[in-house]
Amino acid sequence: MRNPLSETITTIEPSGIRKFFDIVSEMKDAISLGVGEPDFDTPWHIREEGIYSLEKGRTFYTSNAGLKELKVEINRYLERRYGMSYHPDKEIMVTVGGSEAIDIAMRAMLDPGDEVLIPQPSYVSYVPCAILAGGVPVPIELEEKDQFRLTPEKLLEKITPKSKLLVMPFPNNPTGAIMEREDLEKIAKIVIEKDLFVISDEIYAELTYGADHVSIASLPGMRERTVLINGFSKAYAMTGWRLGYACAPEVILSQMLKIHQFAIMCAPTTSQYAAVNALRDGDADVARMRESYDQRRRYLLHELREMGLACFEPQGAFYMFPNISRFGMTSDEFATRLLKEEKVAIVPGTAFGACGDGFLRVSYAYSLEDLKRALERIGRFISRLDGGIEQ
Repeated sequence: MRNPLSETITTIEPSGIRKFFDIVSEMKDAISLGVGEPDFDTPWHIREEGIYSLEKGRTFYTSNAGLKELKVEINRYLERRYGMSYHPDKEIMVTVGGSEAIDIAMRAMLDPGDEVLIPQPSYVSYVPCAILAGGVPVPIELEEKDQFRLTPEKLLEKITPKSKLLVMPFPNNPTGAIMEREDLEKIAKIVIEKDLFVISDEIYAELTYGADHVSIASLPGMRERTVLINGFSKAYAMTGWRLGYACAPEVILSQMLKIHQFAIMCAPTTSQYAAVNALRDGDADVARMRESYDQRRRYLLHELREMGLACFEPQGAFYMFPNISRFGMTSDEFATRLLKEEKVAIVPGTAFGACGDGFLRVSYAYSLEDLKRALERIGRFISRLDGGIEQ
């Protein structure tokens, strides 16, 4: 019998995030600090709108690009937050989470052999999506000394005549790094000079601490070169609703929509009605959750440093990225031993790119009580390592 599988798909490794949590799910008394999911319930008024849409029998397909009402609210949100405007009928589409938007943007824009510049460490989907779209992923290794920000020097090192797309994964998962306006202006200058396009993944845009998020699409000359991707999972605690959106020039969005039509049809109708309510009335909820994350962020940073883990201060998302290189173990070895010896699950930095080795992703999208319990176990583990005592 011939091989039933595509050669391309068999070369792609499964997500490095999932391995540890398949084990955790069957481990008694284990604590996970690995999943990037808010521990808050979706605010009640948003859930209520979803329930009401079901009670009213709104269980039909929406248009492929999404409810007009939702696209109008997305544009209003972008106008009040970032001073950007997109045509609801031509430049905005609703997707099944931000992940679908990343996938169809790459499929719509890449020809075989086109290079995709991907700053790493970063979200696990960028490289596989580039490969599945026929592109060639080109990692740009970010460094702790630069606060894991993309520098002009690092970008210029990787650009070739085949470079077409630059992924901008900020605020960043897993590092918590952000890019401020002056950082983005330097990158935008290169993008324009080298005639590149940008996929800007801004799913954590509402979760920044001390500096407001700036979208690269808002800079002069960048709107026409950028696919802006965002969604409802992180800011509104709506992960299971599976709802995101993409904003882009019509010439790009119309082709993304074509893929969406054939592969998906439309995003979940109930979720779309709930999202309208989230954008209209959810600002206070976002602020409340962001304040709680900030409290956890400061607590976790202090505790990790107290136990001797070097860690730069993240200013976005809800992740810490401590450096464990002083222990002489790979990230995978450290995380595996921590899970076996103390039943605490965290994600090795290598899940987000090879340059993540020597680091761990620790999520603080958990209650302070859970963080405290996990930190006690991590502290015991590190004390044994520092004392040379083997379990």
